[in-house]
Amino acid sequence: MLEAIGLGRQDEEVYDALVRRTQATAAEIVADCHLPPPAARRALQSLVGLGLATRSTGRPVRYVAVPPDSGLEAILRERERELGDVRTHIRALMDVYRAGTRFAHPGELIEVVSGREEVNHRWVRMQQDTRVQMRGFDRPPYAAPQEHTEPNPVELQLLRQGVKYRVIYDVSVLELPGWLDDVTAGLQHGEQARIAAVPMKLGISDDRLAIIPLLRAGDSVVSASYLIHPSPLLDALVALFEALWERSRPVRLTGGEPERDLSQEEERLLTLLAAGATDKAASRALGWSERTVQRHLGKLMRRLGAQTRFQVAMEATRRGWI
Repeated sequence: MLEAIGLGRQDEEVYDALVRRTQATAAEIVADCHLPPPAARRALQSLVGLGLATRSTGRPVRYVAVPPDSGLEAILRERERELGDVRTHIRALMDVYRAGTRFAHPGELIEVVSGREEVNHRWVRMQQDTRVQMRGFDRPPYAAPQEHTEPNPVELQLLRQGVKYRVIYDVSVLELPGWLDDVTAGLQHGEQARIAAVPMKLGISDDRLAIIPLLRAGDSVVSASYLIHPSPLLDALVALFEALWERSRPVRLTGGEPERDLSQEEERLLTLLAAGATDKAASRALGWSERTVQRHLGKLMRRLGAQTRFQVAMEATRRGWI
């Protein structure tokens, strides 16, 4: 069990015996573990060196077990720190490797991943390996079998860890049932979202890796993807994202101030209007009829003194409602 943190089989056996006794002589450990005296002494010295036991100065020499919750935890933390250093070194080595293969082996800079499960696995792994920010274009269809009706759990976890998410959603998502709840959950945790006509699906992890799902005409799910490693192509994808980000419309949550006296339905409708949703798109997103959307929109126009949908969104923004 403890081999994962560097203890050998005999070391663990001796430590278990020492913990049971709390303290023991080398002879007592020999008897408990049925080990040759030299092997028992080596194991005890190893435990002392690892900080899992202390050695008395009296005669006979007694070995005292360090409590597992402090001794083993200290070793575990040290191993975790060492693994972190190894990961950092691996990333540095990969940067050197990719720099060397960038032109010598250009075929290795684009990797093709096939199969829905493998695409999903690589997408999740790419997010989990992100340290600074994820950027992406989001549009249907999705690799996951379910509709886009629940937040990405990996994203929510990474947002809590301080990873930034910037997502540009295609205008077509405004008509997806559940999309508003999905993006609201992300916004509440810190996602930055915008709306535009995006040319494709895309995810970019830091400036290290990008994924482009492959879709043929008539495909309903993503079953293959390109992985783009550091290269001029990846640089171009980053530039494309940043250019479209500047021209896209922000999606903002309503502020929720009680003096505004907006209903929850009006708040949700305002969010969709500010994102550029049509009556048809808003009705699908909210599960309403178009007539209900128009009725709520009319009430908002009268309340804000607006003559157009655009003026509703502008005035609501000016008042800090969205």
